[in-house]
Amino acid sequence: MNWQEWYKKSNTNTPEIAMVAEIGINHNGDLNTAKELMLLAKSSGCDAVKFQKRTLEKVYTKEFLESPRESVWGNTQRAQKQGLEFGLSDYQEIDDFAKQIDIAWTASAWDLESLDFVEKFNPPFHKIASAFVTNLEFLDATAALGRLTLVSTGMSDISDVEHAVQIFNKYNCPIVLLHCVATYPAKKENLNLRSIITLKEKFPSLPIGYSGHESNVSPTIVAVALGAVVVERHITLDRAMPGSDQSASLEPAGLRNLVGAIKQIPAELGTGVKGYMPGEVETAKKLRYWEQ
Repeated sequence: MNWQEWYKKSNTNTPEIAMVAEIGINHNGDLNTAKELMLLAKSSGCDAVKFQKRTLEKVYTKEFLESPRESVWGNTQRAQKQGLEFGLSDYQEIDDFAKQIDIAWTASAWDLESLDFVEKFNPPFHKIASAFVTNLEFLDATAALGRLTLVSTGMSDISDVEHAVQIFNKYNCPIVLLHCVATYPAKKENLNLRSIITLKEKFPSLPIGYSGHESNVSPTIVAVALGAVVVERHITLDRAMPGSDQSASLEPAGLRNLVGAIKQIPAELGTGVKGYMPGEVETAKKLRYWEQ
């Protein structure tokens, strides 16, 4: 997918639905697992995969990092966080593998140093996590790059979103707003999918998408039917794997079913003009005997 061309057509009546597979930290620090997830995304018809990048000392305090936490990576928060973090050589290998299998990749940065790190790989887009939608310094630095940016809007109200949009408008930086509920997994009664309509009405010039953390596929299909033109979903090889995001992720069968369904929705929705559809004239000639 050419993401620049996609963006130009994304806010029309016949958009192409873009699917971003969020690998995040579900690779559990293992490059082979990351590659398996990338292959899963590619074979399922996804358009991009996304990781997460942190500079631990920038994101967390020393006290927090040294505090206890039992995990398969060790018994401190630092051990757990470091075990899930890829470095430069890892991302160079990810970049090479992405080119090999022909899938785009990016990573959501959690600090300015990580933002510079990701930018050096010339990603198709940047991604603002919901945690950063009110971080004006981070938004400003991202918008100044001028690269297409997906902005998740979890943990925010409409005024927070307005402030974020104003920053990107200042730099004339193209953005997509993603409705999101930042709980993992998100309960069905809290998904508030009608917010997609609210965002479309409030920001009619912007494409709207959906970043879902529910454990099934049907809400995401509804989101696309409501107008989401890009979908982001966490993926995993197995929800039973260790990790905080696994339970909010789609396993292979669910991912394939979802991508297959949402890619058909624009054609199924049609133009909205009520009239005779192809084939109906001939059917009418057969069935409306009183008009003959």
